[in-house]
Amino acid sequence: MKHESSSDAPVLQLTGIDKQFNGVPALRGVALRLRAGEIHALMGQNGAGKSTLIKVLTGVYAADSGEMLLAGQPIRPASPLEAQRMGISTVYQEVNLCPNLSVAENIFSGRYPRRGLAQGYRIDWAEVHRQARALLARLDVDIDVTRLLSSYSVAVQQLVAIARALGLSSKVLILDEPTSSLDDDEVKSLFAVLRRLRGEGLAILFVTHFLNQVYAVSDRITVLRNGAWVGEWATRDLGPQALIAAMVGRELVAQATGHAQLPPIEEGAPAVLQAEGVGQRGQLQPVDLGVHAGEIVGLAGLLGSGRTELARLLFGLAKPDSGSLRIDGVVVELGSPADAVKHGLALCPEERKTDGIVADLSLRENIALALQARLGMRNTLSRAEQTALAERFVKALGIKTASVDTPIGLLSGGNQQKALLARWLAIEPRLLILDEPTRGIDVAAKQEIMDEILRLARSGMAVLFISSEMNEVVRVSHRIAVLRERRKVGELPAGSSEDAVYDLIAAEI
Repeated sequence: MKHESSSDAPVLQLTGIDKQFNGVPALRGVALRLRAGEIHALMGQNGAGKSTLIKVLTGVYAADSGEMLLAGQPIRPASPLEAQRMGISTVYQEVNLCPNLSVAENIFSGRYPRRGLAQGYRIDWAEVHRQARALLARLDVDIDVTRLLSSYSVAVQQLVAIARALGLSSKVLILDEPTSSLDDDEVKSLFAVLRRLRGEGLAILFVTHFLNQVYAVSDRITVLRNGAWVGEWATRDLGPQALIAAMVGRELVAQATGHAQLPPIEEGAPAVLQAEGVGQRGQLQPVDLGVHAGEIVGLAGLLGSGRTELARLLFGLAKPDSGSLRIDGVVVELGSPADAVKHGLALCPEERKTDGIVADLSLRENIALALQARLGMRNTLSRAEQTALAERFVKALGIKTASVDTPIGLLSGGNQQKALLARWLAIEPRLLILDEPTRGIDVAAKQEIMDEILRLARSGMAVLFISSEMNEVVRVSHRIAVLRERRKVGELPAGSSEDAVYDLIAAEI
């Protein structure tokens, strides 16, 4: 049974919060109400505005307009430190403490108990350690507080961060994706702590992308979409399907987008790649997945479902600790992306600006990178060969540039994405993994890339297509593998609707 808040009066109330960056709205009229003795889940897709709202709330950004009230008094923190002094503490997914200091030092850094005269007084280490142990005891944690923080697991480090917040006499505790790096038992332990703190009257804002966890621990839910407030509900009143609809926009789900004319798959076509029970502890439960020559397999799921983690495992960017990979029926071990490339695999990564393009290099050099890496430094491509290669793909993919020598960082997002695609097509891969290939590009460029994916499948290439744009996944996939919370929950055939995918994601929550 869900805990009921002891009071309807919000400890923290935000109304009409707006924030723009270079004239582009990031938050529009956002509202939030946190009550004492309540765990409140903040939900939304990538780009919904959750992180921006937290940064406004904690003084990283200043809101352009709107009102924030803490215990009924207007606030406008100018920094995270000022927000902490007001009673608002945040624990992030990546614990922002000092691993080279002890547990006790992390809990009391900047406010050590002291003894002695006003001049020349010293830190009272015995008291530091006593109070640190007392704060951790409130969380049912019994550890050596004199040991370095780095000697403990991420789960314990997060509890230390929470203990620090308790030591600051926080009224509001914000947990930003605290379970992303925890296993199931560690999540259960954290939730036991949160329930205990809720019982003590703390207001807790819980940001997560795991739907099961929302229903396991939260009392109330606020949903943001595209920077705007969608609504607030008691958790018991908002079922999983309704929550997903609020996050993605039911009006989008209901649109009839149509399906592309998929190229036929040759009967008996071999599995280019077959993953059998491939997983990684804390990142992805064991997954079975096959991709055949000429087949487009869509990988669908909400943020945090494990799509990118699976792509990394298949391309040798991460090492699985369970299962096996077969290429053309033969078991292989991919120790690195170079191994994957040797076996005919290619990956266009999700974050093209940080993991894909080399912004200071020319379009020509970026396109030639993968082919040059495969040839080795003893077989250097000449400038003329690079130019011929780049010009061929500029024409084939319709890349808009004044010259192949233009720095790729000066091109539009859509043209950068086409250049990444060209880089991998230059090595003629047998399996192309596309992770969010249409994110952040205009409609025309999206259509051109989708058409190219279909053309590649017709040529016999196997394609694993990952996208948070569900209408794209259902439109071009021969099969759709659906992930939820780091595990595969089923597959759907070609012609399935967006609603069918969301229903499968929401099932059994």
